[in-house]
Amino acid sequence: MSNEIEQPPEGSVGEVANGDGSLDAPVGKPTKARQSRRVIFISFLVVIAAIATWMLMPNSSRRATEVAGGNFNGLELHTVDRMDFDMIIPVSGELAALRQVEVRNLLEGRSVITELVAEGRRVQKGDVLVKFASEESTDKIKDMQDKLKTAQAEAVANEQALAIKENERLSEIEKAELQVKLSQLALEGWTNGELVSKRQLLATAVEAATIDADRQRKRFGESESLVAKGFISRDEYEKDRIALIQADAKVKQSALDIEVYEKFQRPQDEAKKISDVEQALAERKRTEQKKNSEIVKAQSDLESSQFRSKTALERLTQGQRQLENTTIISPTDGLVVYASSLESGGWGRGGDAPPPAIGTELKPNELVMIIPDVSQMVAYLKVSEALSGRIKPDQEVTIFSDANPTVPIRGTVMNVSVLAESGGWRDPNRRDYKVRVLLNDVESLALKPSMRCKASILLGRATDVLSIPVQAVFRQGIASFVYTPDSEGFSQRQVTLGRSSEMDIEVVTGLESGDQVLLREPTAEEVVSRLPSEVTNPKEQDPTKTSVAPKSKPAGATNQTQVVPPIANSPVTGS
Repeated sequence: MSNEIEQPPEGSVGEVANGDGSLDAPVGKPTKARQSRRVIFISFLVVIAAIATWMLMPNSSRRATEVAGGNFNGLELHTVDRMDFDMIIPVSGELAALRQVEVRNLLEGRSVITELVAEGRRVQKGDVLVKFASEESTDKIKDMQDKLKTAQAEAVANEQALAIKENERLSEIEKAELQVKLSQLALEGWTNGELVSKRQLLATAVEAATIDADRQRKRFGESESLVAKGFISRDEYEKDRIALIQADAKVKQSALDIEVYEKFQRPQDEAKKISDVEQALAERKRTEQKKNSEIVKAQSDLESSQFRSKTALERLTQGQRQLENTTIISPTDGLVVYASSLESGGWGRGGDAPPPAIGTELKPNELVMIIPDVSQMVAYLKVSEALSGRIKPDQEVTIFSDANPTVPIRGTVMNVSVLAESGGWRDPNRRDYKVRVLLNDVESLALKPSMRCKASILLGRATDVLSIPVQAVFRQGIASFVYTPDSEGFSQRQVTLGRSSEMDIEVVTGLESGDQVLLREPTAEEVVSRLPSEVTNPKEQDPTKTSVAPKSKPAGATNQTQVVPPIANSPVTGS
């Protein structure tokens, strides 16, 4: 019996015998179960591929497909309705004390801390904040006291010397004036007395000599006749002739005396008398100048000593003040904050310097600490330039500090800064204004300066107005519009806006209650109608031409619209 198995012909369907003699299914022809499994597997792969293709399709294409089919279900639509909303500006900032006091080192010399209050402690008015070493100030005060006593004694001595000089001046001037009067009287007495008497005496002498000469001449004439007759002797005759000669000589001498006196003696006497008066006057002037000079010097010495005394007193007062400044007392109630904890540059000891401690040496006028009065706090809130014009004093503000985020704090607007602050290197085009808000009832909240906070400024309340969410409003050119559902997509509809808040904005015209608006910007494929250019850019439109709004835009075209920013876009600021 042969062991070979007969192979079936190529291409035929045969049966294979098992070892037990039974036959399997024909080779090369699948069974019905295998065909069913294969169909199920292929169908599963098709479904998976379809799902994957749908998932990989862009959202815009899917939405465009749904919109093109008129299916708006599931899209971001909002139904317009009348409602009330508060016009609120959400802002942030930080807290600060309404009032704070700077504590500086007022000592001019070496300042070493010997006692220091702990940072963060709440102090009362009159509490000791800082003490400095006072030995150097005490020694300086002793030296200043000695210098003050010396200067005061010198001032008293110079004051007495001035009084003596003034008395001497009066006495010397009176003596000089007496000499002037005596010389003037001597001149007057000589002029009205001696001169007249001398002239009269000389004139009398001339007259007497002339008379005596005439008498002697007559007698001599008689003597000539008598001597000739022999009645007298020749000797008597000669005596009469001599007497005549002497009488004539005496007349000439008297006349000569008058001439000599008038030409020489009188001018000399007059000049001497006048000179005595002038010398007395000059002496009086010299005496007055000399004494005035002495008084000026005495006054200068007195003023100098008084100035030294005053300066010594001021230095002593300053030294006593410096001694008082070695102990710094808190001028008010508040919280102790070291200058080293301040963020601003240029305050105190510098950003890298350690906080002050016992033994620390401070520079003159160095900021040691600040004492903010935390019983009254304010919040400094940053508001953008576009919103700053809507902030007014006395507007209500609700504040939440980061330290107590669940506790609302009421406040009112005090003022808005005059100048804006730049956004710095991060945003140089940004301009923010600081709004100062006074907080109410904060004593029990344990707030501290520099705490961060968030706030809502209430501008007013819009009551029973037609409103939509702000993200539904867009702008192109000067026109504001929304997107409303159309049969094949979305159409732009122009609206007039009113008051707004961070979330909602009032629609004055353009929509009615029950209308629906899209809460996002649609794709170019979804937009079927746009506003004409004469609405969005009327200045650029040629009046001789008309334009027809396109029904749709080609795929890939850009939609140059922008979302209307909240609040800044609303023209009405009333409540």
